[in-house]
Order: sequence, then structure tokens, then C-alpha cells
Amino acid sequence: MLLVDRVTEVVPGERLVARKAVTCNEPWYAELGPDHPESAFAYPQTLLVESWCQSAGVLATWDAPNPDVLTGQVMLFGGMSGVVFHAPVLPGDVVVHEVLLSRSLGDTLIFEGVSTVEGEPVLTVERVVMALRPAEALRPATTERPTEPATERTDAADSPPAATTSTATAPVAPALADPTSADSPPAAPNEPIAPPAAASAQTGSSA
Repeated sequence: MLLVDRVTEVVPGERLVARKAVTCNEPWYAELGPDHPESAFAYPQTLLVESWCQSAGVLATWDAPNPDVLTGQVMLFGGMSGVVFHAPVLPGDVVVHEVLLSRSLGDTLIFEGVSTVEGEPVLTVERVVMALRPAEALRPATTERPTEPATERTDAADSPPAATTSTATAPVAPALADPTSADSPPAAPNEPIAPPAAASAQTGSSA
């Protein structure tokens, strides 16, 4: 989200002047209409500060611009103090950001400045700290672990019981002894012996 329209003055390593025109076409005004009061159209203060900080970032990287944040030096926002809002900014206003590099401590830069509309201050910044760091140092450390081949583990406690097949054997009745057979055991005492069926039939026919 670029909130700087134009750089009008720059002294590398010292100061910079940039402009930002506020219009009703910006997305934060999309839900507003003619029925809203004028105070509802005040430019968000967080975006006003962001616009000023972007101007400071342009000054910080003027001699070595880096559009690729994945390599080279990456600019980080460290902190700010002494920020004062003096008046609201409305659509149609042109904000002029004046940025001064007050101190440079190696990769750490300290800025101060003011934003005005038609010469009247709307924002003053006492101190903003920014730092430049190598992109490689900002990437999370990754440790590659050796991959082990997947092995199937069969746990006896987790395995279903093996299916078993049981064959029920019906009891076999003992063969009945043939009373006419010579091998048949003798009848028990006092137990009548039934005549063979064939003999009974023959006797009946003779009578």
C-alpha cells in the first residue's frame, strides 16, 4: 500500500520532502456518503503516520533502493515517540511530509519531521527509529531431518483375532446288531428273541 505520491526535494543522507494527495476515491471512504458529517471524512491518523514513515523509508534507501524484500537489505520499523496530531486531514488536502535524518548509527537510522497542509502543521514526529537488516538474517532457521523409510508395524494388541474354522462332528450312533447274525451277542436271560421278519411272513403264508 503506497501512500506517497511524489518526492519533490531530496538531499541524500540528510532530508526529503514528499507529497500525498488525499481523495475520496481511497478505500477507507467507500462506506461514506453525503449524509455523513465532515468529521467522518478525516483521514485515518494511522495512515497519516504510515505515509510519513514511507517518506522516511525513501530517504533511508535513496542511495541503495531495494524493491526485492527477499534479498539485500530490508528496512524494519523500530519504534516511534513524540507523535502529535494537530488538525484533521480531509479529502482534497495535499499533505507535505518533511523528513530529516537526525542520526545514523550504522544500520540504525533516526528520523524526525513534520507534515503540513497549506503550510499549517497537521502532524509532528519527534523520533522514528528504523533499521536495515540482511534479508537472510530474517528468514526462520530450518533444520532438515533425514527421512526414514516408512515401516509397517503390526501390534498384536491392535490386530484383530485370526478367524478360526470349527467343524462340528455329529455323534455317530452305534450300529444295531443283527439278531440273525451268528456274531450277534446272545440275548439277555428272560428276554424274548423276536423271530426274523422273513420267517414270520413265510409262516403266515403256510397257514
